[in-house]
Amino acid sequence: QVQLVESGGGLVQAGGSLRLSCVASGQSFSNYVMGWFRQVPGKEREFVSAIGRSGGNTYYTNSVKGRFTISRDNAKNTVYLQMNSLKPEDTAVYYCTARFGVTPRVESSKYDYWGQGTQVTVSS
Repeated sequence: QVQLVESGGGLVQAGGSLRLSCVASGQSFSNYVMGWFRQVPGKEREFVSAIGRSGGNTYYTNSVKGRFTISRDNAKNTVYLQMNSLKPEDTAVYYCTARFGVTPRVESSKYDYWGQGTQVTVSS
């Protein structure tokens, strides 16, 4: 079992920045691919970003490339999502997720554990 706890969400003006953090507890953090998804009411959960187990490989959905940066610190069992140049369309609940294995995936069904989510609201 892996428990994930996100923090760092909030209200920010368009063009601003936020950094999300997700702390994992339980089984060995470095065995898991980590990812971030987001969801707005009435829509499916959407892939945002993922990072390989060692942090060397990162993946982003097109709409956040160049604005968001995912990173991880395996010594602290933590994954981060630095979000810059935020837009109103980034408003969503952001979820941290963990996948046991090597390959990051964009399908939410391929992930094994989820956090409770943190709200990000970007005002125009």
